[in-house]
Amino acid sequence: MNNKLFHTVAEKHNPPRPLLKNCVMSFIFGGVICAFGQCISLFYLYFFDFSEETVGDPTVATLILITMLLTGFGVYDKIAQIAGAGTMVPVTGFGNAVIASAIEHKSEGYVLGVGGNIFKLAGSVILFGVFASFVIALIKLILT
Repeated sequence: MNNKLFHTVAEKHNPPRPLLKNCVMSFIFGGVICAFGQCISLFYLYFFDFSEETVGDPTVATLILITMLLTGFGVYDKIAQIAGAGTMVPVTGFGNAVIASAIEHKSEGYVLGVGGNIFKLAGSVILFGVFASFVIALIKLILT
């Protein structure tokens, strides 16, 4: 069987993907997560002593903490199966990636398993985020 024939047969037996449904669900769930984040932000803004400039830090930390707890209890994965990419676009995807890696390697021990693999997926995000921030700050310093 050659490659062309194989791909033709494989495509014929693959179920069609509900692309429109997936896009709508991602949009809805991503929007709900972002709206929930805005509610948390307003909570910190009005009930604690945060300004509009500093309220983002505890908001992001709270969203990551909630995501980590939901991932640990197995709830976030069920939500992600329905929501698709809507759960990965906001900062909640970062918390999920960190805890999922830790849970996956827990059987290898706390040091080599959890400690060595906790930032497996999120490490590149942190690395390139810090690097991009450095480059942008350097460009701003040169231009001003």
